[in-house]
Parts: sequence; C-alpha cells; structure tokens
Amino acid sequence: MPETLLVRGGTILTMNRAREILRGDVLVEDGAIAAVGAVDPGLLPDAAIDAREGVILPGFVQAHVHLCQTLFRNCADDLPLLEWLRRRIWPLEAAHDETTMRAAARLGLHELIDAGVTSALDMGSVHHYGAVFDEGGRAGVRLLGGKAMMDDAAGGAVPEGLRESTRSSIEESLALCSKWHGAGNGRLRYAFAPRFALSSTPDLHREVVRQSAARGTLVHTHASENAEEVAAVRRAFGKGNVEHLADLGVLEVPSAIAHAIHLGEEEIDRLRGSKAGIAHCPASNLKLASGIAGVPRLRRAGIPVGIGSDGAACNNRLDPFRDMFLAASLAKLRDGANALPAWEALEMATIEGARAIGLEKVCGSIEVGKRADLAVLRLGTPWTVPAESIASAIVYAADARNVEAVVCDGEILKERGRVLVLDAEEVVARAREAWGALTSRAAVS
Repeated sequence: MPETLLVRGGTILTMNRAREILRGDVLVEDGAIAAVGAVDPGLLPDAAIDAREGVILPGFVQAHVHLCQTLFRNCADDLPLLEWLRRRIWPLEAAHDETTMRAAARLGLHELIDAGVTSALDMGSVHHYGAVFDEGGRAGVRLLGGKAMMDDAAGGAVPEGLRESTRSSIEESLALCSKWHGAGNGRLRYAFAPRFALSSTPDLHREVVRQSAARGTLVHTHASENAEEVAAVRRAFGKGNVEHLADLGVLEVPSAIAHAIHLGEEEIDRLRGSKAGIAHCPASNLKLASGIAGVPRLRRAGIPVGIGSDGAACNNRLDPFRDMFLAASLAKLRDGANALPAWEALEMATIEGARAIGLEKVCGSIEVGKRADLAVLRLGTPWTVPAESIASAIVYAADARNVEAVVCDGEILKERGRVLVLDAEEVVARAREAWGALTSRAAVS
C-alpha cells in the first residue's frame, strides 16, 4: 500500500450527509482519506491516479452476494426459489471442495472489483469458507462473510454434504470468526449466517444472536423472498418471517436481511427502529419470479436498504450498475415514475448500502477519516454522453467499462481499466477446471 495516494482533479460525489458534489482531489494517507477537495499542488505522493476527466465516488457496496455460487452461473435457470435450491444449488454447493471454492471466489471477486465494488457482504456454503476469506484478503477487498448455517435438513431436501448439527455449525462458525474477524487490516469481518428459517433451527438462531452480541458481529440471513417460502415458514412456526426473526432476537443485534419482498405493514413496523438492514436484490428477484420488493415503503420507514446481486446462479451477473438500474426501474413500475430517482439508487449502492450492513462508519462516503474505498468512473463514452445528470449517467447508462480505477483501504485494485490484483485469464482458466471437477461430483437433477 502506498503511504500517500493522490486521486487528482475529478468531480467528487462525496455521498456525505449533505450529499456535496465537489471538484478537486482526494488525498489518502495510510489507507484513510486525509483531505477532500483542495490539496497542496506541490505535494509529491507515493502514487497518483489521474481523475481529471472522471468522477470520483465511494466504491460500491455489494449488500448481498454468494461468491460460492459464481461457478453455478448459467446452469440453474428457469426455476422458482425452493425448487431452484433443492434441484440445483444445494447439490452443487455440497459438491464444493476447497479448490473449487477458491476458484468460485476468485471469479466473483474479479467481477466485483472490475465493476467498482470495494465492499461485499457474502454468504458462503456450509463448508470451506476459510478459502473465501483467504481469497478476499489476497484480492484486497472489504469482505464481510460467513459460512452458511444449516442445522435443519428441511424435510430431507438438504443433501447430506450440507447437513450439520447445531453444535457443529456453531463451533465451526466460532472457529472461523476467531481466525478471520478483523484480519486483513480490519478489511475482513465475520458475519454469522443462518441461511433461512426453513434450514436453520430456532435454537441455532438464538445462539447466533448470543454470539453476535458478544463479539460485535453482524447476522446475515434470508427472509420473505418467495410466496411459497413465506407460506412454508407460517406453516412451520405459525408466524411470518420477520415476526419469527424478531421473536428469536435477530432484530435486536446488527443484522442484514436479504430480499424482504413479501412484507405486511406489521412486519415493516417490527423492522422500523430495529437494528436490521435490508439487502434488495432486484435482478435475482425477477429471475426467480419472487416478486418486487416495496423499497420506497421500506426507505420511508427509515429502514436502511442496500443493493445486492445475490449469486451468479440467479442473476447471472455481479453487476452493481445493472442492479441499480433495476432497483430504480422496478420501484417505478410498482410505485410510480418518481418512486426511486437515480440519486437514491446511487445512495443505496454506496452510503445506504454501507449502513444496511453496518459499515457506514468505515466506508460508503468520501469523508476525512473514513477508509479510502473509491471508484473512478469516466463518463465520456458514447453510451453515457451527455451526462447532464451524473447520477442518471451512472445508474441508467454506465457499466463496468466506465470504471477506470478502484481503490480499497488505500490499495489500488484496478487502474487504467485493468484489474491489478487478479489475472483475468488465470481466473477464467481455473474456473473452467473447477466447474468440470464440481459437476463430476454433484448429484444434480
């Protein structure tokens, strides 16, 4: 990491409380933002990025992703959620070993960095999560994550390779937390991850809440994604997802809930004022025919909502630009043309996304004292000009090709349009090898 890094002369979308747009430089010292705007022109930094024709903004925050599923891209299509899990995803996850898990993580991490993502909240599979943290640390991103916790076989639907006892699930999670929480100069953080109500018992949830409170970690889960799932939870527990999580104490600790599509007013009231944030996954929700989340309603209730891609098995891209576009467009379809303007979608992908996953004091905006997680975009391309509204150009027109540079914790991960920390050809070659090995073991239907 360079001791001093100067990002020179761009339009700065600070995403601070006042949402200031400035013109100038961003000075980084020892991985933190030291100055925004006017910087001594005589300064000779250790490294510099020329952003004079670009836009400097906070690195995108990926509020929900499954890096373990990146190898499942383009092979689990045209199925509803529960059938998709039982027939394709769980059998494929059960076939992972450490080598294939590393290949999946590298493939996903390259895609995220290339698109300007600097922070991600990841839910792994049941085993081999240490490999994901190791690869995230090597790639230099800010990664919150944890192994999926699945101590309920969901009526026999969960394959043997993913089944675990409550005790073993907790013990393995605690071992991972002890090893990785705070590693990588604080960039790696653990998140306890009970998968969802139908595969994680109430006893496991209660213990997760206790351990999270003791360790200051996040709880990450899925809820109210699909109407069939919501009905199954109500049959099993006599209540809806949010009420179930609330009764187990999950809303009393910092938590991030993926999807939250099918919510009644009482459930929104339970979320209001709680410690839970929501990860909105519009592309996944469309592709699995799960529904359209009431994002404007959640935001009006003061509930922080970030944007996630979910896994490549149900998106099939880890693309914050497409997900911002869809988040804004679907809100318009559901609630009217002005329901979610481009600027608000950009907030969800940066500062509000950071708030939804508990990182708002660390990143999500360009402010002195925060860690230097930045993306530099060039908007002078044929598909983004004219950029009368910068937010509109980013949300509705730009894509990963516009990402010129990416910085995380003061380290340059992408420069001059090329990812530096992972070699694309090697990543693709290993992914292809791993896919062949994985499918030779997987019992998919």
